[in-house]
Amino acid sequence: MARVVFLLVPQVHLLDLAGPAQVFSTAADLGHDYRLHYVADREVVPTVQGVPLVAGLEWPELTRDDLVVVPGWRPRAHGPQGPVGPDDLRRLADHHAAGGTVASVCAGAYALGRAGLLDGRRCTTHHEVQDELARRFPAARVVRDVLYVVDDRVVTSAGIASGIDVALHLVATRHGPAAAARIARTLVVHSRRNGHEQQASAMMRHRSHPSDAVHRVQDLIDHHFAEPLPLADLAAAGGVAERTLTRLFRQATGLTPLGYQQTLRVERAEHLIGHGATVEAAARTVGFTDARMLRRLRARAIHGRSVPAGSSRPGNGTPPAATPAG
Repeated sequence: MARVVFLLVPQVHLLDLAGPAQVFSTAADLGHDYRLHYVADREVVPTVQGVPLVAGLEWPELTRDDLVVVPGWRPRAHGPQGPVGPDDLRRLADHHAAGGTVASVCAGAYALGRAGLLDGRRCTTHHEVQDELARRFPAARVVRDVLYVVDDRVVTSAGIASGIDVALHLVATRHGPAAAARIARTLVVHSRRNGHEQQASAMMRHRSHPSDAVHRVQDLIDHHFAEPLPLADLAAAGGVAERTLTRLFRQATGLTPLGYQQTLRVERAEHLIGHGATVEAAARTVGFTDARMLRRLRARAIHGRSVPAGSSRPGNGTPPAATPAG
């Protein structure tokens, strides 16, 4: 069982809390073993929107498989130190030091900064408070105008609706993209947006298209991304010819089927590496024959919004139409 612990503070934003909580609650409903906890330094926690929340005063015993989430609050409601006390800051730092994952939504990044978790790490927050975050924590590397950033089990997000995106990302890295896609469908939202999407963008990652054939193929890749997937089998799943599938997939997603599959593999590998796996072991687990390709793809992701191998843009080594997806 994995626990998801939400640390609540006065003047918390409801959607910063409710979005991720709904994702993990739905994951539990669909058979993934999550238990949600809400803790605070008071039993009744006022929210920005006026709905009071009831929280527990005692933290559960945590393991490295557990997740701690700090939802955001209205910054002007608190002084420069923020509303999180020293005991809770120590718990955040200790949980990460023990191998656990710590996440923030919107202004919750301030708590991670005060706990020392942003020093030397990439991070983000809502675009309206990014400058202040960078000023308060000069050792942090603030990435501006993105939905979320993951750096060594420290996860920061822009907040509001992007809390759903980052929660779906965390589900996908732990249980695979098919689980996240199923939860997204249950919540009647598009599949998760890429963390590199701009905060103002409404485009949903690789799924905001009308092609039923491509969606069917994506569903197959989502469930079997670690396996070799010949293009002929994917085309059969989509009910189209191989050349037609490659063309439709590029038009719909900007990627070939291979590029899409590699993206899923790298995301899963990042989760495994963040939880102690070697690059070599992670590469084998997600379906690469060795770690060289994984290292190349990770380097591209780290050094900018480069196009994954298999993208439809020219000059990037797109494989021919007959190349297997695996």
